[in-house]
Amino acid sequence: MYQGFYNLASGMLTQSRNLNVISNNMVNIQTAGYKRDKMVSTTFQEEMLYRTGKRYKDNPEPMATTSKIRAADQTYVNYEQGSFEETEGIYDFALAGRGFFCIDTPQGVRYTRNGSFSVDDEGYLTLNGMGRVQGAGGQPILIDSEEFSVDGQGRITLPQGVLGNAVAADAENDGEEGGATREIAALRVVDFDNYEQLHKEDYGLFSTNQAPLEVERPEILWKTLERSNVDMVEEMTSMMSSQRALQSAAQVLKMYDQIMSKAATDVGRL
Repeated sequence: MYQGFYNLASGMLTQSRNLNVISNNMVNIQTAGYKRDKMVSTTFQEEMLYRTGKRYKDNPEPMATTSKIRAADQTYVNYEQGSFEETEGIYDFALAGRGFFCIDTPQGVRYTRNGSFSVDDEGYLTLNGMGRVQGAGGQPILIDSEEFSVDGQGRITLPQGVLGNAVAADAENDGEEGGATREIAALRVVDFDNYEQLHKEDYGLFSTNQAPLEVERPEILWKTLERSNVDMVEEMTSMMSSQRALQSAAQVLKMYDQIMSKAATDVGRL
């Protein structure tokens, strides 16, 4: 009888945690570069069941193993590539294949697939509310002209006649004219050997103690965003399944409580 309390209560807690994970996925379905989470549950403290005699307890016979508690094991991150959406926004970038953008935050460097950038009051490329985007060499990217263009490897260039964030002397070198351009910065893209050691934080950011590996030739799509890899149909199905399991466990647990109460009050009087 008491084992049922353990099974049902732990099942309710596990399904509640799973619903939190699913809800977070659904909330972030429109977040650029978001990677969905999946919670995996496990059994806790398995025990061996034995059958013994009624009076003599010698030579117990093993029957099976059982577990009274179900618990959350780990939440895994799905790093599969999301689909691409053209936005025509000049500060929107998407990564094709492996890699992460680097963001300078108050807590240190963080990594993200979210390329929905903007510029701050000083003209630096930034991930809104998080920090400035790192360029090659770990330096912030200053963009004070909207006439820039970006190639497939993340190199940001300006027409030769536009000063932008370069000094006037740089604009006059070699006397280039016409359609000549000059590179003012390049987006820094890094990758990691082991994604399992990445720690997922809020707002689609990741942190790790691993040394980042520089991606020398990244594949970057300009004026495009990577959509989240959350499948709404799959998440809705998982949510309904968890809700039904939670409701069923709650109803049976209520029945257990009523039976135990009746056994203590009515049957106990006889």
